[in-house]
Amino acid sequence: MKIPIIRQFYQSQNPENLEKTLEVLESFSEFRGVTQEDLDVAGELITNICGALEVHSNVQNGMTEKDALNVFAQKVLGSIDKE
Repeated sequence: MKIPIIRQFYQSQNPENLEKTLEVLESFSEFRGVTQEDLDVAGELITNICGALEVHSNVQNGMTEKDALNVFAQKVLGSIDKE
């Protein structure tokens, strides 16, 4: 998860484009010939895209961009701490 990338995706892409890209990356991840390195890159991109989608949703519901980014970051960090 990289907040600057999530911010860039949020600012430059609409939710529909992000959803389409997410579908492609998820399909790519299921191919048999995909290496672990490829999966790591795709996983990082998927996380960042999901973050941008969540920021879009939170901003639409009245949150500021900064707060929405922080909420997503805390959610991810909180899930890591639980493991």
